[in-house]
Formats: sequence, structure tokens, C-alpha cells
Amino acid sequence: MTPSELAPAFFLAVVVILAVCRVVSALLGRLGQPPVVGEMLAGVVLGPSVLGALLPGVEAGLFPEELRPVLYVVGQIGLVAFMFHVGWDFRVDRLRGVARSAGLVSAAGVLVPVALGAALITAVGERTGTLVPGVPLVVSALFVGVALAVTAFPMLARIISERGLAGTRYGSLSLGAGAVDDALAWVLLAGVFSISGGSADLVSVAVVGSLGLVVVLAVVTRLHGHTVRLSERVAPESLLPVLVGALFLVAWYTDEIGLYAVFGAFSLGLVFPRSERLDHTAETLKPVGTVFLPLFFTYSGLNTDFALLASGPVLLLTLGCVLVAVAGKFGACWLAARLAGEPGAVALRVGALMNARGLMQLIALNLGLAAGIVTQALFSALVVVAVVTTVMATPLLAWIDRRERARGGGPRRAAAPQVR
Repeated sequence: MTPSELAPAFFLAVVVILAVCRVVSALLGRLGQPPVVGEMLAGVVLGPSVLGALLPGVEAGLFPEELRPVLYVVGQIGLVAFMFHVGWDFRVDRLRGVARSAGLVSAAGVLVPVALGAALITAVGERTGTLVPGVPLVVSALFVGVALAVTAFPMLARIISERGLAGTRYGSLSLGAGAVDDALAWVLLAGVFSISGGSADLVSVAVVGSLGLVVVLAVVTRLHGHTVRLSERVAPESLLPVLVGALFLVAWYTDEIGLYAVFGAFSLGLVFPRSERLDHTAETLKPVGTVFLPLFFTYSGLNTDFALLASGPVLLLTLGCVLVAVAGKFGACWLAARLAGEPGAVALRVGALMNARGLMQLIALNLGLAAGIVTQALFSALVVVAVVTTVMATPLLAWIDRRERARGGGPRRAAAPQVR
């Protein structure tokens, strides 16, 4: 397709994506699911698993192969804008009373799923026919383990925000643990790609690059007052291009070092200076994430075909991955929180939130598919894990709330955030 043909195809595809997202989100909203879960499932609905199975000609016409890279790139813009606002809304002072617990929960939430996932693939992976021929078993096993260790940090943040949980102890603990959890998981993922390519360069770049990112963010924090004063002398209409340029530069950098653009965007939002004018500029970027994030879900949905799970061995592997994922994340994070001294109600909620994988697992799976170390069948099986564990979060939280109300108790809240 020529650029002049791609443009109208893109416009139509976006209209369809947004409409389907709205319908699916409304239907799931009646079941208590947040809109972000509806957007994720809408992507699956528009792919070969549903639309492609029922109306293959319509799916091929709406989403031709040439259009899919465009959906991916524009979806990345929405993802980066969304994650910037997650960081911007986050308050570091909420972590003051939960840092120790967050560290323990994060460690358990990475190490246990990696071990269980790798053990599962080592034990049965080759018998299912879902592994890529020629890829070392250790690479496939570690990739699945890391994919199961990922936490849906953006979705976790959005669920916490949409349910008004940001001030709760378990909300703050989950956000802190989830951020560290995913940073560690992406370093491990870089290690998997290094092993696959026979080089340690990716891990070295990720570690050294992370230190460079920390230094840059520290400098930005120290220059807070200077930046605010400088923004007052700049025309308001000039601030948005500067913000977008800085955001895309940080996203590019974290992509290059192997930690993915979402962490650069979140980090910039975390240290972004606060003032009335800068806050207004940041708010103008928010609709970009709302409109374009569903495109990334659709791109992932187009790579998901649940028909590939029809064979017995693949279906059993899928079930095994789900069970291992829940035990390794919900169970391990709950136990770590309890060992850290957290009340049972807080630990259960932390486990429920950390167990969601959603968006971040979809990102990891797309990278594995592009790198040629994941088959379409294994990709689809792990998408099931992402969907199931993410959909579980809200009903689990609701059940825990009912349980606590029946006992006449409730979770402790974090200390009130201070205005920055």
C-alpha cells in the first residue's frame, strides 16, 4: 500500500478500534471491570481469535499487513503519553512507610515466577510443540519465566487510579513493588535476548544505561526550581512541543538501553517539575494516551490466535502457565507481604494487584515474537495468561472488600501525600 492508501485505512481502523473498545469496556464495566481491561480484550476481539474467525475478509480489509506497523508505532505514542501521566500522578512520599515491604514483595514477585515458569517449560515445553525449533531450551524457558514475572504496572496504576486506591497502603505498596518488579524483569529480559544472541552486551547496556538514566533524573530533580522559573518566561504554546520532545527523547533512550520506552516515560513523569503552567501543559498530553493506547492492544490482538490452543498438549500447557503464573505472583507476593509484617487484608490485595500482567506482558511477548524466540502458539497461550490474571484483579479485590466488611475491618491507608 502507498502512503496515500495507508492514511484512509488508518483512519478507518482507528474509528473501528475506538468503537469496539467503547462497546467491550461498557459490557465489562457491568461486571465491575475497569475500562483498561475492556480495551485489552477489545484487541483480542478484533484479531483472528474472534473477528478473523467469524469474518476473515473483514479483518483482512480493516487491518492489512502494511497497516500493522503503523498501529504499533502510533500505539507506542499513546503508551508513552499514558505512562508519563502515571508517573506524573504518582507521589514518591506515599512510599515512605512501605519501602521495605515493597522491596520484599518485588523480589518475590520476580524470582518465584521466573523459577516456576522456567521449570514448567523445561519439564514439558518440548513435548507440546510450542517451542521455536533451533532456539535453545534455556532461552525459551527463561523467556517464559520472565514473561510470567512481569507485572502490568501501567494497568495496575490505572486500576488503582480508577478505583481511588492511590492513598491506600496496599495501593502505594503495589505501585512501588510493581515499578521495581518491572524494571528488574526488563533487565532479565535483556539477559534472555543476550543469551539468545550469544552476547552479554544487552545486559551490560541495560545496567549501565539504567545508571545513566538515574543520573539524568537526579539532575532534572535538582533543577526543579530553575525549570519552573524558565517555564514562566516561555510562551504557553511553546511548552507542549518542549515536553513532547523531552518525553520522546527519554523514551528513545530507554528503548535503546533495553528497558523499554514505558519506563523512560514513567520516570520523566515522576520527576517532572510542578507549577500551574507546567501542570496545564502536562494535562494537555493526557488525551493522547486515552485515544491511542487501544491501538497497541489491537496490534497485540492481531498476533493472537486462540485457535492454535485447540490441541490437547498446547491447552494443557496454557492451563499450566496460568496456574504457575497465579501461584508465582499472587501467592509469592502475598507471602512476601505477610513476612514483611503487613496485615492479611493488605497482603491479599497486594497479591491480587501484582498478579495482573496485561499490557507489560503483551509488550514482552511482542518483543519475543519479533526476536523469533516465541511461536505463535506460545504467544497465544501467554496472552491467555495476561487476560486471565488481569481480569482476576477486580473480582479478587471486590471479594476481599466483602470479606473485610463482613469482619468489620479494612485496609490501612498510607500517610497523606504532601503536595509537590
